[in-house]
Amino acid sequence: MSVEFSEQTHRNMIDRIPRATGRGIIDWLRAVDEGPSLVRFEEKVSWLLGAHELSYGQAKAIIHEYDLRRAARRFG
Repeated sequence: MSVEFSEQTHRNMIDRIPRATGRGIIDWLRAVDEGPSLVRFEEKVSWLLGAHELSYGQAKAIIHEYDLRRAARRFG
């Protein structure tokens, strides 16, 4: 199951995550960083879903943001 989000939808979801989960996006990105060394996007999403009470959309947005920021560090 793959759901594609526009950039604006992604930004909106990231902005809502702290309110919806009680944790800031930096906390979630740190949790992903400290979590298991998974390679595939869907594996990371599944791990977040299993380890935390998140919706699929929230988990996907967090992993997408994690990957965006990791790529920016590599190329920045």
